[in-house]
Amino acid sequence: MRAFFLKIANLDTFWIILTGSLVAICTSLLGCFLILRKMAMVGDAISHAVLPGIVLAYLIAQSRASVYMLLGAAIFGVLITVLIELLHKRGFLQMDAAIGLSFTSLFAFGVILLSAYAGQVDLDQDCVLYGEIAYVPLDTWQWQGNDLGPVAVWHLSGLLLLILGFLYWGYKGLVITTFDEAYALALGIQAAFWHYALMGLVSLATVFSFESVGAILVVAFLVGPPAAAFLLTRHLQTMLLLSVFLGILSAVGGYFLAEALNGSIAGGMATVVGLVFLLCFGLAQWQNRRPIHSEEGGEPEVSSSSLG
Repeated sequence: MRAFFLKIANLDTFWIILTGSLVAICTSLLGCFLILRKMAMVGDAISHAVLPGIVLAYLIAQSRASVYMLLGAAIFGVLITVLIELLHKRGFLQMDAAIGLSFTSLFAFGVILLSAYAGQVDLDQDCVLYGEIAYVPLDTWQWQGNDLGPVAVWHLSGLLLLILGFLYWGYKGLVITTFDEAYALALGIQAAFWHYALMGLVSLATVFSFESVGAILVVAFLVGPPAAAFLLTRHLQTMLLLSVFLGILSAVGGYFLAEALNGSIAGGMATVVGLVFLLCFGLAQWQNRRPIHSEEGGEPEVSSSSLG
């Protein structure tokens, strides 16, 4: 235990774990609603589809400054959410088919851009897919000669405040449109607004997060902790809190796993996410609970009693 706290006391270790934990919190909170809406793979689609936005932003601005990269990625993140909805609602495709068609097309377009302009673009697919969270402590925010900490931590902290504010302000609207969209429409609630607001936040969270940790870890945090929490509880507020806890646990455990194996930190965190899910799955089975389906084998039974 003493060795654990001594390791955490190392500033670089602290920043890396804090960055991973912030990514886990931001994505897990939004991932709970994606799981309940059966749209878990939208995060995967967004994390891949932003590649052409990043490349185009670099080609236009001729700079790797975060603001240009984030802007280009955010535009394509929103674009794919609109495209998926268009193919699903207007093209009458199943949601999974719409997601698969959209993100593979945009990601392939990004790969072609990278190949065609490889001499001009100081990027590669590994940079976007895997990231390198170990470099986070090197990119710090300097103000009047003072080191204020990594830029990624500031970005993710601001994103977390935005997500918490959105959930506080729009919690009832999100919940009612998630559990019963038809009832929400009958009450005059704009389900489309809440859908695109949620997708917009998912896009923003994905873009801000993969800049530091890569697309694969973003998807792992977006799906793994919420899915594990879904196995253990039927109450939404408990699910939100539990997914945050499991996400932080995965970030901390993944760092020390990577250090022990001298491997990728992002890979270690994603691996622990999978192990935590398996542990929760086994626990749910051991308790002889069936949180995935109702007794009749119907839709998920997650309580929305917190609406009151």
